[in-house]
Amino acid sequence: MAADLPKVDADAAIAAIRDAPPPVTDRFTYLTIIEANLSREVLPALNEVLQDAELTQEIGWDLVFNLVNLPDSEACLETIARLGNPREVILKVLEALGLLDSDAAQSEDDDAPTTVLPQVVPKEKKYVALLGMLSILHHRIKTKYPSRFLAQTLRTIFHTYAPTQEATAAVVNLIHNLSGRRRPALPSRKSSINVANPDQDGDASKNAPDPEAEGKDDTDPSEVAMQHKLLLSFALCVLETYTGHNDMGWAARMYEFYNPEKLVPRRRTLMAAFREEQSLLERDGIVGRLVALIKDLGLDSYSQNFFADITENDIIKDPLDTTDDAAGPDDVALPTGGCISLIAYWVFSATIFDADQPTPELNVLPQHFTLLEKILDDDPQGQIQQFSGTCESLLAIGLWLHAKGRILATPYEPKAKPTESQDEPPSEFMQYLHLVTLIALYHPRLQVRNAATVLAGQTFHADPSEEDKLRILCDLIENCTFASLKACAITWLREEIIDASKTPPSSATGTPTTATTNGSVFSGPHAFDTLQYVIFPDLSHLSELGVDEFFEYFGPNVAFLLQAINFAVFLWSSAKWRNVLPENAEATVKERWFRPLWEAVDRTKQAIKHGADVEGEGMEYLLGEMDVLWERIMRLGKTEEFGAAGEVDQA
Repeated sequence: MAADLPKVDADAAIAAIRDAPPPVTDRFTYLTIIEANLSREVLPALNEVLQDAELTQEIGWDLVFNLVNLPDSEACLETIARLGNPREVILKVLEALGLLDSDAAQSEDDDAPTTVLPQVVPKEKKYVALLGMLSILHHRIKTKYPSRFLAQTLRTIFHTYAPTQEATAAVVNLIHNLSGRRRPALPSRKSSINVANPDQDGDASKNAPDPEAEGKDDTDPSEVAMQHKLLLSFALCVLETYTGHNDMGWAARMYEFYNPEKLVPRRRTLMAAFREEQSLLERDGIVGRLVALIKDLGLDSYSQNFFADITENDIIKDPLDTTDDAAGPDDVALPTGGCISLIAYWVFSATIFDADQPTPELNVLPQHFTLLEKILDDDPQGQIQQFSGTCESLLAIGLWLHAKGRILATPYEPKAKPTESQDEPPSEFMQYLHLVTLIALYHPRLQVRNAATVLAGQTFHADPSEEDKLRILCDLIENCTFASLKACAITWLREEIIDASKTPPSSATGTPTTATTNGSVFSGPHAFDTLQYVIFPDLSHLSELGVDEFFEYFGPNVAFLLQAINFAVFLWSSAKWRNVLPENAEATVKERWFRPLWEAVDRTKQAIKHGADVEGEGMEYLLGEMDVLWERIMRLGKTEEFGAAGEVDQA
């Protein structure tokens, strides 16, 4: 922290500030006097002196930095914004914004040199005060091309923006003030956020005229459109950043809404948390206000041009950085992530809040697939980490599309099978599923990963081609290196078998050689026969592993092994599923998979019982999972249909 200023006599300081303005002293001397005597106690007197518009035009811009670092200086800053030279003051305010990060870093560095004033004003409060000044200043500038000043201001504001509640509320106020006040200011839903908005709450009649006015034409349609497009791009940039850094829970809440029967009883849902916790209410409220302003700025509907701008151009991250070269509103780009977040909010708020929002004309294929592919095309893991909010928005959109049955834009038509010399190309469903599962693997938030897993399962089941489903399952289980996804594939297979046993499909999508009488490859042995060697592979190599080597194998594969044994219990615990098992499946699975696994786990448990060292990070978890696996092994071994009771009893 910077050192405190020496104490000064308040009465003497006030007298010096009141008695020394020009022409008693020159401008530079008077600024030195103010700086030497500046304290919270003298602020009312200084504000009185600054009511002299001519004086404030001369010195106001020089006081911005010192005042913004002094508590309770808002009245003086507002006076400078109303009476100072707007061009000079804007430049000083933007400079002060740019210094906020360096000020914060310096205040945390004990060895940093002291600044003019102690850093006792929080960065966020300075940010709010400076944005309040900018709202006033931009209304005062009279120039032919006010958008040129606005572009620089919005760029600086965004580059110094921190996605907190108060800073975002200040940004919302700024956009509202500069957009022409089309509607009254929107309060946040049950919000306690209340940041200063001097442009709206103050007295605009006190504003001094622009001393360098250039005859601005407020009715020039092209200039008005340019300013609105700049504000629109800025608002979408803020929306993207805010939703990326604050967990909005859109995808998770959509899942809870669509699947209330799957919620854990007596555990508070995320939807309940967002209804009850003030900070979470404020998150929803801030975003709602931003979206309302975006609508006022002209983006109030979904159009093919809007979608084309998102999908056909390269990913646009920082459109405000290129606005200096914009000749008109069409040259101002919109951020890709912000547009996706807007679409997600439309479908989310229409679903959860029953809000009147535009309905996007999208389907899973091809439009949603195109959006996913665009974001994750290059370095998926890095993109998911960088654009975590955008990825969650995409999941929310995907869940909505599945709930609405918007899967295919055109009716499904089976494709001709490739010749023996041709490789089967991956279907769009397979490619889409691959992208969704990447989010399930790499997203930093657990609830989003869970939502991605749910969406992946919905996508798999929506595939109209059962042969394609088999290819997807085989590819996932055989080639995927992540046990959790392989486990998901087994779950999807079990769900397909159960669904096939309920109601015969309306039309057969399997080939005549593989489909059973009800038209589904999952109601007969074809599906199991296709997948049995990837679900239940040869585990004979386990017989050569010691305790340490076994856990090296078990750790990365535990999720898959548990799901495989659960699937085996499901199949052989009831005669109901006998029709999906090929002849002799029990014997072959028992020999190549069950027996080696059973023996390896039994041998490991015996070694531990006799004192084998199994200490290490994560070992407690693995031992617990091994006990669960052993319980399932015993259960399967005692299943009459599986016929291994005698062997397991010996263990």
